[in-house]
Order: sequence, then structure tokens, then C-alpha cells
Amino acid sequence: MDHAAPDPERLCALINDLHRNSVSPTGKFGFHVRTCNGWTSQAVEWESSWTTCFTNMMVHVLAEDFRANGPWPELERIGTITVSQVIPRLIGAVERDGRSVKPCLIHADLWEGNTGISCETGGIILFDAGSYYAHNEMEIGDWRCPYNKVHEKVYTETYLRYYPASEPAEEWDDRNRMYSVYFDIICSINHKHKRKSVRQ
Repeated sequence: MDHAAPDPERLCALINDLHRNSVSPTGKFGFHVRTCNGWTSQAVEWESSWTTCFTNMMVHVLAEDFRANGPWPELERIGTITVSQVIPRLIGAVERDGRSVKPCLIHADLWEGNTGISCETGGIILFDAGSYYAHNEMEIGDWRCPYNKVHEKVYTETYLRYYPASEPAEEWDDRNRMYSVYFDIICSINHKHKRKSVRQ
């Protein structure tokens, strides 16, 4: 298996198929067990609302970060505002005014280190998933983070050609930033030995 950065076109076609063709067995967001991203557990209990599911996930990873890395009053203050005001307004918009989002199965830890190329078939292999059913845009929140090669804009631009932004489309960039914060916090927990350089 080759661990080179995957071809954007082939990777995005593959995950587009996963997102479009997956069907939540409950019709809800979440998963039947808690999954992990690295060694960090994810609070993915079943919820009818993506906004509620994502709120629970964010509350959980913030608590895990404080447990792993100690108190940080500024993050606690911003975390409280994010959970009580930003998520309901920003993420909630995809479920208001007659809008809805499909619970899509996502890999949930999709970066080049969790992909490979089969030496036999040349096909892309995905592994080390932390899967759950989510808003499809959650998948590429991790791609905004600068610590991996799929951070390059071509990956996000290619994905959005396959699976255009949810409405309100003009808020896509803000939602993507919000989803990336979740992955940044998980990175802070999983790499706590690097301390401030990762956390801040």
C-alpha cells in the first residue's frame, strides 16, 4: 500500500458515493456505539436533529480537552458561547425554514494518513475511521486544518463539485470553520504532549 496524498478527484468521488448512498439505520444522526477519533471518544448517541447531535459532540470534546490539558478560562468562555449561541444559529440554519439534512455515514477522520493506494488495484483505501452519521459537510471540516495535506483547496473545491454546499450556501464557509474547530480540539487532546503549540 502506498501512503501518498490521494488524488483529489478519486478521493472525492469515493466519499461522495459514501455520503450519498449511505442510509442511517435509525434515520437519525449518530451511531450505535461511541466511536473514536484517535484515542478521543466521540459523543455520537442517536439524535433526530443534527444540531443537537453536533452540540453534544462539541460539549463532550471540550470537556475532554479540559480533562486532558487542564483549564483554559478563555476557551471555557468561548466554548460556552459557541454551544449556547453559535451552534444553534449557524448549524441550526440547515434545519430551519423547511430545510433538512440527510444523515450521511462519514469516515470522520479523513486525512492522507488514513488513506492509501492499493498496490494490486490502484484503488483508494480508507481506514482508521471514527464513523458516525452526520451532516456530510462535517467530513471536510478536518480538511480546513493546516496540519495535513488534504488542507490544499483543491480537495474541498473538488468535493463541493460532487456534493454542493447545503443551504444556506452563503454560510458554508462559516459552517466549515465551525466543524474544523471540533477537529482542532480533538487534535489538541490526541497530541497533548505537544502542549500549547497544538492547543493554541
